[in-house]
Amino acid sequence: METITGVPASTIPAWAVLQRRLFDDIEDAWRLFAARYTHEDGGVRFPAVFTDRDGVDDLYEPFFNWPAFYLLGGSDEVLAAAKRHWNGVTAQLTAAGMLTDEYENGYDWFHQGESLLFFYGICAADPGDPHFAARARRFAELYTDPAAGNYDPEHNIVRAPHNGALGPRPGLNDVVQPYSADLAEMERYGLPLEYVDGIERWSDLADPARARAMGEAMQRAATGDVVVNLAATSLVANRWLYDGDPASADWIERYVGGWAQRARANGGLVPDSVAPDGTVGGLHDGRWFGGHYGWTWPHGLPSVGMATVVSGLNAALVTGDDAHLDTARAVLDAVLAEAIVAPVADTPYSLRGGWLARLGKDAEKPGMLVPHRFGRDGWFDYAPMPLELPTWLWWWSRGDADRERLRIVRDGLPATDEPVKPFRDKAEAGHEAPWLDFLDGRLPDYPELALSMALGQVARRVAMIDADDSDPSTVHLHFWQRVNPVVTEVLTQLVSGAPQVLYNGGLPFAAVEYEDADRGRPGLPADVAALVTVLDRDRIELQLVNVSPRHARRVVVRPSRFGRARLTAVGFGTADGADYPGPTTAYAAVAGRQGHALVDTDANGVEVLLPPAHRIDLVLVTAPADAPAHHRGAPAIAQTADSKE
Repeated sequence: METITGVPASTIPAWAVLQRRLFDDIEDAWRLFAARYTHEDGGVRFPAVFTDRDGVDDLYEPFFNWPAFYLLGGSDEVLAAAKRHWNGVTAQLTAAGMLTDEYENGYDWFHQGESLLFFYGICAADPGDPHFAARARRFAELYTDPAAGNYDPEHNIVRAPHNGALGPRPGLNDVVQPYSADLAEMERYGLPLEYVDGIERWSDLADPARARAMGEAMQRAATGDVVVNLAATSLVANRWLYDGDPASADWIERYVGGWAQRARANGGLVPDSVAPDGTVGGLHDGRWFGGHYGWTWPHGLPSVGMATVVSGLNAALVTGDDAHLDTARAVLDAVLAEAIVAPVADTPYSLRGGWLARLGKDAEKPGMLVPHRFGRDGWFDYAPMPLELPTWLWWWSRGDADRERLRIVRDGLPATDEPVKPFRDKAEAGHEAPWLDFLDGRLPDYPELALSMALGQVARRVAMIDADDSDPSTVHLHFWQRVNPVVTEVLTQLVSGAPQVLYNGGLPFAAVEYEDADRGRPGLPADVAALVTVLDRDRIELQLVNVSPRHARRVVVRPSRFGRARLTAVGFGTADGADYPGPTTAYAAVAGRQGHALVDTDANGVEVLLPPAHRIDLVLVTAPADAPAHHRGAPAIAQTADSKE
């Protein structure tokens, strides 16, 4: 492996100082959160009692990005805490009857995907942990092993919208529950099923008989496959990443391919449901829409689009064929073809509250809105396209067509005088637009603006924790998500060159990964800041700065995406003739003649030596890997069934 030495930094960039301050503040904040809201065994201070199948995700989600913080350069202690909390929460949920053999009994994959982000993050952060490696294999086999019952190999479908450790579960609840107009918080989403006799509008559900009829219809329709089940491919891809298991890759390719075939038969747009006999729309009188978490109810594009992007990335990962992203591309192109221009504030969009908070006063300005749902009256529910969807397609392919689609969506957002808005939601995302502007050279001060914003978000979460005098056992189930002080979106963008992970079940990809060469662990060493400035198809540019005036640091840098790119050459800045720190009689050090070198390499990374107050500009020249390969460096998963700690 090539070793490159940095050059003296005559000034320490502000972004580097802010980035290292953010690492320090998060370290203090997660400890405060853990001490205030968790038991010694890692469980949440909350009586885990559930009345239906919902709620498993809410106890895992407060910690979803803690392993990601470790991978970026967080302390060893944050990884140990993440494992402790996963084990503690798992024990809580098992005692509550929500898990079997450490896995969810069975629920929809919109929520399972959220639950599993925490698990995927731990697997990526410490692939050598045999307990989590064995879990990865065992959990994946709930879908790849037909004996588990979830997957029907004859029809190439997952057998039910609710599925998991107990196999395909009947309906949406263990008993039929009326769907009443009393569920006021659900009114904004409209009717769950639009073709129930005698029910034409929400107010009809005020009649107990009609509410019962809706509940019974929902229970009957909750069988067979639905499009959000595509997120289960992440569970299988997560297992594949340990040892490149061919059967896992084959399952992903076949299952994703089945939905792609249905999309082609539907004119290119993916349908949302398949009856147990394998027929599209067989439970909805032949209609291609109307399935659970599908095009009509409750969210449409955010769930359908997320599932197709996530599964397309997984299939591309294990096969090396980016054509698996075509189903997701068709979803985005279909709604773009129906776009209108209007202010978000003027639309009745069902999830408009999130956009109003995100856009602030800019919600009054016109922007491009696309339909998020399709029902008996055609396309409806207009809002901005979730920018993370086209961002991830381009980020993976680096293709011109994906970049052009992303440009259209990004340029369609309302104009703003405040490019980096101070907000944060539970997905810890939403700042894709200014990051993309930075990569395009249109917002050069994004790193400073974004890091300053992130520091403010950590400070606000800490202030909320300090001001909280409630009994943790009585708070709302979403409370801990709202005060989680671990902030990783901006660090993920700047350090690893990737968007924030797709929240409904995406795997934690990165463009660049790092290793602390002195400590032999992933992530940036102490005092080192990183900034990815260019992402091209065959080139990544980044800067590294050692902000310490006393300590030298060594860091290994390599292209990532779980091994989908291989390093072919490394370019780096030089300063021939530099004299640092120079004699005490000089008013300034001699900077030296600036130059650039390029070294060919077939190593999997480059080692950078950064003396105190030194920096380096790197160019990683890459080429596609010759074949898909697992990229975790862990031993093959043990074949024993015993995986508990």
